[in-house]
Amino acid sequence: MSYLEMNQVDVSFGPVSNRTDVLSNINLSVKENEFVAVIGFSGAGKSTLMSLLAGLQQPTAGEVKMDGKLIKEPGPDLGLMFQNYSLLPWLTVNENIQLAVKKVFPKLSKSERNDKIAHYVEMVKLGHAGDKLPHELSGGMRQRASLARTLSLDPKVLLLDEPLSALDALTRSELQDQILNIWETDKRTVVMITNDVDEAVLMADRIVPLTMGPKATLAEEFVVNMERPRDRRTLNDHPEFMRLKTEITLFMMGLNKESKAAAAEVVPMPDIRPKDFSLPSANIRLKNKVSQPTSAA
Repeated sequence: MSYLEMNQVDVSFGPVSNRTDVLSNINLSVKENEFVAVIGFSGAGKSTLMSLLAGLQQPTAGEVKMDGKLIKEPGPDLGLMFQNYSLLPWLTVNENIQLAVKKVFPKLSKSERNDKIAHYVEMVKLGHAGDKLPHELSGGMRQRASLARTLSLDPKVLLLDEPLSALDALTRSELQDQILNIWETDKRTVVMITNDVDEAVLMADRIVPLTMGPKATLAEEFVVNMERPRDRRTLNDHPEFMRLKTEITLFMMGLNKESKAAAAEVVPMPDIRPKDFSLPSANIRLKNKVSQPTSAA
């Protein structure tokens, strides 16, 4: 049974007479505690899709539901982790998390609130950096602080909008493992946006490609039939990992080739040049002045 779903969703921008269709006929069904990855190229509409799931944007047509209820606005049940860190620079790690906890759980006592903050700071291995400001942290530490803040809201659905894309390879691998450990320990429904095939196969139960825009839609899914927990050290020797990686990569390359072919079909424009309204050059003005007859003395 679906816990999070999108039914025949369209998204368009602009006036009706000149509308730009971004997403078309999007259908997505995610079971409770399932980990689904949506993979696609930049500009295809992945972040728009994530904004719909988070309640930050409403569809032009269709509906988005969680647990059978329409998602009409953002809320703590939908924990969104952005591509950038989105930390307030004048607050420490603990204070950034505290701001979120106080808003969502106003009835907690001070000691209960501090325990909650400490729990999630330790969960992402930032116990030593709780009193540091964002500019004192590395990129990976900032993203861990952002993850701790999102988890502290106790969301029923965790939405990850390419949160690791700006990190170096080693830090990215470390955070991938951390997110997986948290998910396997404290099951939540997860939808992750990514453009990394290896990341998608490592982390997800299902992978759903997003086609190229305009009018991007979700293509046929790839099911990841690999046991958990998954060991990245042996993935390249796993036949199912290599099969999925190859099939998904070829499929995405095919989408990219089709998009480039469509872009190459350029409509020739008529060779019409605008009239030259520029002022005459200094040489022409001087020549005209010299050619004019002078008046008699």
